Amino acid sequence: MAKSIKAIRGMHDIVPEQTPLWQLLEKSTSRILGAYGYQEIRMPVVEKTDLFKRSIGEVTDIVEKEMYTFEDRNGDFLTLRPEGTAGCVRAGIENGLLYNQVQRLWYIGPMFRHERPQKGRYRQFHQVGVETFGMEGAEIEAELIFICARLWKTLGLKDIRLQINTLGTATERVAYRDHLVDYLSAHRDVLDEDSVRRLHTNPLRILDSKNPVMQELIEAAPRLMDHLGADSRQHFERLQHILDAAQLDYQVNHRLVRGLDYYSHTVFEWVTDLLGAQGTVCAGGRYDSLVDQLGGKPTSACGFAMGEERLVALLEEQGLESADARPHVYFINLGEAAELKALELAEELRNRHASIRVVLNCGAGSLKAQMKRADKSGAAMAIILGDQELQAAQVSLKFLRGQQEQALIPIAALSAHIDGLLEQGVI
Repeated sequence: MAKSIKAIRGMHDIVPEQTPLWQLLEKSTSRILGAYGYQEIRMPVVEKTDLFKRSIGEVTDIVEKEMYTFEDRNGDFLTLRPEGTAGCVRAGIENGLLYNQVQRLWYIGPMFRHERPQKGRYRQFHQVGVETFGMEGAEIEAELIFICARLWKTLGLKDIRLQINTLGTATERVAYRDHLVDYLSAHRDVLDEDSVRRLHTNPLRILDSKNPVMQELIEAAPRLMDHLGADSRQHFERLQHILDAAQLDYQVNHRLVRGLDYYSHTVFEWVTDLLGAQGTVCAGGRYDSLVDQLGGKPTSACGFAMGEERLVALLEEQGLESADARPHVYFINLGEAAELKALELAEELRNRHASIRVVLNCGAGSLKAQMKRADKSGAAMAIILGDQELQAAQVSLKFLRGQQEQALIPIAALSAHIDGLLEQGVI
């Protein structure tokens, strides 16, 4: 026997018993975003490598170490997308969606990063991304935060906290960066290997380090907030005013930075303590310079991304369940004529009841074997149709989960009878 082929490390199957929670998350997200006027956009999974070098930054961990990049047969360097914002901006520019326009867009799908796999962090992971264009005020940032809060409430998720910060403008960050590098360089002996490497490439990321040895050093570091101009401070104060008016709890976290170069002004994260080290379930902020950076006209932009794996894990951790996906009815048929009639009746039930779940036994089998399949399916009721029932123009109803007695029902009255059982919640 040939050796079986396993999934690639860090890339997982989502099996049928797991998909209902995924569907609950995705349907709830789609419905809420629609209520706020957001439209779905779908982009390729593969993009030109230069797109991510220009947007994320060549000296970031993502570009340097984590991207899945390859040369195709035409000699072009292509990359499996490690995040969705750059591709969404590229699509917006290419399709004429952004210039002098207001857009509210969202997308969903897999992303790829060659990281060390651990709980909540995979090499193929799934994100819902939300991007807005053409709106420069704090109001749209607040709207993005409200969307997240509404989703948590809809899903019944608890213990998710909002953290916010401001990164100011690119010019302000450059001035602050010099102060930060001077401070960290004076304490180089405390820095770990990653922080030393980032010191002259991406020093703001050092502030986000979880290394316990460095926490006292980081807490005492110069604050970016103290190096912002009046306009940046006013923008951030406006956001806080809106959140306060909505009575939405938040924490200003001066150490909150984003790992991507294109962010400016507001950044935010939704975090939880229930998932161990991978506690961020949603992150986003403003990135006004990215559209121009990728070849478009200067355009205000902000957005966020949610990790589906982490949100599903949080649903499971809190014991929340999706709607029951088990069949209402399992059709058992015995004999060729009964099989044809059962096919017809099953379609009639589906036509009459848009939400009914009907499973038809396929592949023959004895009554005992089919009853085992019906029970294993989780169906509330089995409809049995054999030669004897067919001749009498009846079906036999056997309840698999309740105390109701088995009953014979005329075939002509089956749909109406099912109506009553659905209304009563029996099936």
